[in-house]
Amino acid sequence: MLILLAVLFVVVLISASIGAAKISLAHLAAALFHIGGNSASAARDQLIVLSIRLPRLVMASIIGALLAGAGTIMQGLFRNPLADPGLVGVSAGAGLAVAATIVVGDKALPSSVASLPFLLPVAAFLGALATTTLLYRIATRQGRTSIATMLLAGLALGALAGAGTGLLVFLADDRQLRDITFWMLGSLAGATWAKVSIISPFFVVLLLSFALVGRGLDLLVLGETEAFHMGVAVQRLKRILIVLVAGAAGAAVSVSGVIGFVGIVVPHLLRLAIGPGHRLLLPASACCGAILLVTADTFARTVAAPAELPIGIVTAIIGAPFFLFLLLKQRSFFVS
Repeated sequence: MLILLAVLFVVVLISASIGAAKISLAHLAAALFHIGGNSASAARDQLIVLSIRLPRLVMASIIGALLAGAGTIMQGLFRNPLADPGLVGVSAGAGLAVAATIVVGDKALPSSVASLPFLLPVAAFLGALATTTLLYRIATRQGRTSIATMLLAGLALGALAGAGTGLLVFLADDRQLRDITFWMLGSLAGATWAKVSIISPFFVVLLLSFALVGRGLDLLVLGETEAFHMGVAVQRLKRILIVLVAGAAGAAVSVSGVIGFVGIVVPHLLRLAIGPGHRLLLPASACCGAILLVTADTFARTVAAPAELPIGIVTAIIGAPFFLFLLLKQRSFFVS
């Protein structure tokens, strides 16, 4: 954990100094600690760092931690490394709820959606919660979860949510269409301190939950019957895990749109490096997810500067080949 935190700190520093306006590490420190007087260059550096880059980096770190933590919990809940909120339709369900809120909310509410900053995170949470609960009920029978059923059901739920989002795109006006397109591609371009404050409570709750659900997840991997006989309140634990996944995925989608594959790449690699124990795997996944998303966002905003790639494209380029690799390793399971 100390190594991962040190790596995250270094990555954030490097990312903060890279951009259309390059800022050296010395000027970066001066901007962070308000050193350098009132010169025009010092004021410019402070504006860029404190108002543009720093909130974006903090939001990227939080969203990466939320997605990786949700993926780790989901893989423990379904007892399979192929589970991921973006892959099995949970993020798509949250995106559908956000799109519906943007289109319907503008017409039904007396004030605009933009004036109610907590409305989109709540809508995304409810959409993710409904999708996760439905997915678990479909894929689980007599206490056993079928990975093949989970993937197929997730594909169907994701397609259904995509169809609903497409219908809303057809009904949206120009402004609503731009907002929905932002959610579908995934981007951190609109990062502000206000958005950071909106998703921070979800992040804090996720971090606090790690100490409470780690042992239960370790026992749940052995099987629900075994976990029950070892003192785990299985049904209560599953409800808590479903709410945590929905909250983490919904909060991430509400401010950044749909960003896939973070929740499947990070936990799997860390299991190979540090083992399957969730009491260490959960916080390590959150930290490594933050590192991955900060790195991906830095690449997205610099590779085609001054234009900016949607970060969902970058994570898909990384995650899709990795997912195919996992499928090839698991194909004997599907054949049997």
